[in-house]
Amino acid sequence: MKELIIATRKSQLALWQSEFIADFLEKTHHIKVRLEGFKTKGDVILDTPLAKIGGKGLFTKELEESMLRGEAHLAVHSLKDVPSFFPKGLKLAAISKREQSNDAMLSQNYENLQALPKGAKIGTTSLRRKMQLLTLRSDLNIISLRGNVNSRIEKLKKGEFDAIILAQAGIKRLGLDKAVKFLYTFSKDELIPAAAQGALGIESLDKKEILDLLECLQDKNAYIETKIERDFIKTLEGGCQVPIGINAELKDDFIFVRAVLGLPDGSEFIKEKSKIKKNEFEDYGEKLAKIFIEKGAKDLLKRAEKMI
Repeated sequence: MKELIIATRKSQLALWQSEFIADFLEKTHHIKVRLEGFKTKGDVILDTPLAKIGGKGLFTKELEESMLRGEAHLAVHSLKDVPSFFPKGLKLAAISKREQSNDAMLSQNYENLQALPKGAKIGTTSLRRKMQLLTLRSDLNIISLRGNVNSRIEKLKKGEFDAIILAQAGIKRLGLDKAVKFLYTFSKDELIPAAAQGALGIESLDKKEILDLLECLQDKNAYIETKIERDFIKTLEGGCQVPIGINAELKDDFIFVRAVLGLPDGSEFIKEKSKIKKNEFEDYGEKLAKIFIEKGAKDLLKRAEKMI
């Protein structure tokens, strides 16, 4: 192939991610890689929480359609935005090396969660974050915050929020760690991240010529961790419409897994922490989900949906 075309959203973070992958492919294969920008439904509808308008697929559908129309060969997604099932003709070609997966709190006046005053206004669009924050501080006022990373930070600086919660990966990739006065990184015991947070998923046309070119992007550790996380979500049939956190962290020959799901107000939840051997990863996400189901996860998720 003489040229690869990447379908991308036009947000600063999406462009950074696509340019990062394009640069790697150009250097590896010595071919031209071009970006083609598209607007997704998730970029257009900014006044409604994601959970109410369809969740994950809102950021991928238009990019997938562009590939199926022959306008692009691949798309680079934040893997946490990618549904478990792919349209016919498309495939998850690779998962690149993972960035830090923790959540972070940004604030102009308060250095950490404990320093926030009673009733502080916290901006996040994530029901997962809302649920866990309220289990740590039930007095907080959690307000829906949509838009790209920069617009969210701008609202924080204008005083619309006392703090906002973002993925540490996006902050690091855009070099925004000094954008506000205080940045507090949550431990994974405080806030369990979203499935596949910090990982990039490369979706492409299911054609051998393209898949062979993208094979160089695959990171085995990221694949192992995110397989557990995505299998857990898939088995529970949950997405960002309901509050679920799942994180697998590979350290040497062991994988540390944390998972949580519950009601958006934090009043009820199921939480598990486990340690498995690396060679047990293949079906562990499904096994863990079944343990949650035995503990009443399905009923809890149904009730959670009614509260949105």
